Amino acid sequence: MTSVRIALYQAQSGIDPAANAARLVTAVREAAAGGAAMLFTPEMSGLLDRDRERARAAVRGEENDVVLAAVRDAARAAGIWVHLGSLALTGSGDKLVNRGFVIDDLGAIRARYDKIHLFDVDLPTGESWRESAMYEAGQKAIVVAGTPVGRLGLAICYDLRFPALFERLSEAGAEVIALPAAFTVPTGEAHWQVLLRARAIEAELFVVAAAQAGHHEDGRDTYGHSLIADPWGMVLLEMGSEPGLAFAQIDLDAIAEVRGRIPVMDHRKAIASVAN
Repeated sequence: MTSVRIALYQAQSGIDPAANAARLVTAVREAAAGGAAMLFTPEMSGLLDRDRERARAAVRGEENDVVLAAVRDAARAAGIWVHLGSLALTGSGDKLVNRGFVIDDLGAIRARYDKIHLFDVDLPTGESWRESAMYEAGQKAIVVAGTPVGRLGLAICYDLRFPALFERLSEAGAEVIALPAAFTVPTGEAHWQVLLRARAIEAELFVVAAAQAGHHEDGRDTYGHSLIADPWGMVLLEMGSEPGLAFAQIDLDAIAEVRGRIPVMDHRKAIASVAN
């Protein structure tokens, strides 16, 4: 049987990791009670704070992070896998890392991924974001892990705008790509759905995107609209702009069906650079 039930937690994370952990634990329990084999949570599930000094004071290393520990315990107690979209953690140097985790139903960490592409932009609305001022980029290495929802490829938020990453993940055997996010409202309204559908179509696999939503304690607003796109680019689930939990069924047989219709994987060719 290739059909599997999954859950998406659309969060409105704040500046207190303990409070965020409590909400995540509730989501884990509700996802398991709803029959999901795996729960997906957003980017920065444990802390969302644009005040750098306050954020630094709250961030811990992986071994001491209260959110990671709480979710691992909850996954083990509920018997469910969790893709913990990402946490802010101390890195090896002065900067933090933006790290996602695959946690199994025994609470063990099966995979880690540090966000490769950092969001350094100035938007027409006047918003300015410099992730690289606080975070170090992950190494340029793809991560694919075996899970109850198939082989899961990992990406985070701004990675969505770099199709080569998704191409590499599909070549590595990913069947589903998790794209946890905290999209701004202007970029979300313009690009969120179209980019998620495009990446699913190009890679001919499922894209599961759990997102932050609404007005946050640190003053920012995020777009929400957590979404699942299938290999044909159809939207199987799209949430609104409020926090909550949603369920969907995905059928991995759809991947072979779509690739049989349009065998993009077989037709890919290396393109050489030509200088004039």
